[in-house]
Amino acid sequence: MINDPIVEEVRRYRREHAARYGNDLSRIVEALRKKESESSHVKLNPGPKLLLKIITAS
Repeated sequence: MINDPIVEEVRRYRREHAARYGNDLSRIVEALRKKESESSHVKLNPGPKLLLKIITAS
């Protein structure tokens, strides 16, 4: 397997970030939601997608 320094950097950051929250997914999600709510960036919520009924010829 080829060692890609960018992939290794991303993995290292992911491990450090998860360790910061005790590898607890609930705590990680809570922190991300808090950060998102405090952000001044525009939040995009496209809402549910409408599913079109596909009519097939029988």
